[in-house]
Amino acid sequence: MSVIVSKEVSLSMDWGVKGIDYAYNSKPCDLQDLLVAITLNRATSVEGEVEPLATRISNRNKTLDNLGNVLADLTKLQSMFDSEAKGTDRKGTLQQSSYDILVEVFGKPNFDNLKMTKYEVEEWLQKVKSKIDGLNNQAEKDMSRLESLVDRRDEAYSSASNLMSEVSDTRSNLISNLS
Repeated sequence: MSVIVSKEVSLSMDWGVKGIDYAYNSKPCDLQDLLVAITLNRATSVEGEVEPLATRISNRNKTLDNLGNVLADLTKLQSMFDSEAKGTDRKGTLQQSSYDILVEVFGKPNFDNLKMTKYEVEEWLQKVKSKIDGLNNQAEKDMSRLESLVDRRDEAYSSASNLMSEVSDTRSNLISNLS
């Protein structure tokens, strides 16, 4: 009576490693497949960080566009006043869309509806410019972070691709050596 020992059992006896020693998502796999899965998981994880950051950048850009329109409207309104009119009771009218953006970004403004004095216009010009500067600073930080994440994601996908290529080459070599 002869006993046939499978290659897996032979590997197990010779090297102490079985083909099912590793599992990914409860499925048995070899070490190479496990490494590929881990590398792809890393790339997917980084991709998950990119999406919310890109959304935040997009939303900030919309806010910056809106504030740019408000800034233009306030500058136009400021030019309507005489230089001596600072702080007087004479009022200019702000566009409704600009007022709505001020309410959205800053809360209810401290002036009566759409009418503003030159002093109020100058005060809001400074507030809007300050807000734009702050948002631009945040945007620079987020763009650096996004660039870093994109680099990490590309590196992870490149590593996964290289690893899959090496696994394929190794398996091809093993198969050709068995023949």
